[in-house]
Amino acid sequence: MHFDGMAADGTPAPPGVGATPSAEVDVTVSLVHDLLAQQHPDLADSPPTVVANGWDNVIVRVGDDLVARFPRRRLAAGLVAGEQRWLPGLAAGLPIPIATPVRTGRPGLGYPWAWSICRWFDGEVAADVRLADPGHEAERLGRFVHALHRPAPAEAPANPFRGQPVAELVPRIRANLARLFPSPTPSTSSGTYSAILALIDQLATTPEWTGPPLWLHGDLHTANLVVADGAIAAVIDFGDLTSGDPAVDLAVAWMLFDGDDRARFRGAAGGGTAVDDDTWARARLWELHFALLYLLHSADNERFARMGHRLLDAVLSGG
Repeated sequence: MHFDGMAADGTPAPPGVGATPSAEVDVTVSLVHDLLAQQHPDLADSPPTVVANGWDNVIVRVGDDLVARFPRRRLAAGLVAGEQRWLPGLAAGLPIPIATPVRTGRPGLGYPWAWSICRWFDGEVAADVRLADPGHEAERLGRFVHALHRPAPAEAPANPFRGQPVAELVPRIRANLARLFPSPTPSTSSGTYSAILALIDQLATTPEWTGPPLWLHGDLHTANLVVADGAIAAVIDFGDLTSGDPAVDLAVAWMLFDGDDRARFRGAAGGGTAVDDDTWARARLWELHFALLYLLHSADNERFARMGHRLLDAVLSGG
């Protein structure tokens, strides 16, 4: 999912009215069927069903075991190549399955971009269900993050929206806060608005990441975690795959866990030793950034409204 405080036309989004960008290509069941018949004829008899229409991709289930990802706008098309090139190698060292492309598709029949076929994972996204044992899952997800955060090569995909230094992130957070509260009143100034301002000021001086650029999921939130039988079954949607400061992925701790379970995640994500204080503080900045983004872009997405409110409450409560 690719959004950064801007409306679909690139202008600043007014509070609460940001919506899903319009598709630049109409991905229909008929088109998917015909592309499968042309490029993967053994799947031609597997009925395609559209299961999600997101910011970047149309997600189409193919039979019982597979799912196809079709970019719906040019911005997302370039992300597919990164997934296809890098995910198979990354998947081998991860303790939780990921949605790795198992087949690829090429432009055809009027559809202009490459596309992917991945394994289908049964379950529901973590944004919609509860975990059976949050403490156990916190440690599992922490180990996943630790395993993913290995040094990335220089040719890893670039991403202007993820993994950036504090000096670049803080102005974006302030700009999005201004969009969410365009005309603060005395009541907002004495409540949430002033609390957010104070937290930004507190975290803005956090030292930058000085380690090597590490592999990042880039969009590790609760709508990109599949849960089955109360446990995390898969991590999906690596469209924002990039390299940089690992703090961006650690923000998931506040999205999914509370109190002691968040501490368990922090320990596992650090490889058995808790993630250092500076990295954890930068993760709180990313957490705040994502909270404001979700709230700014939830006019037509009730799930992201819930995610935004929960995350903002978590970041302001500390920890």
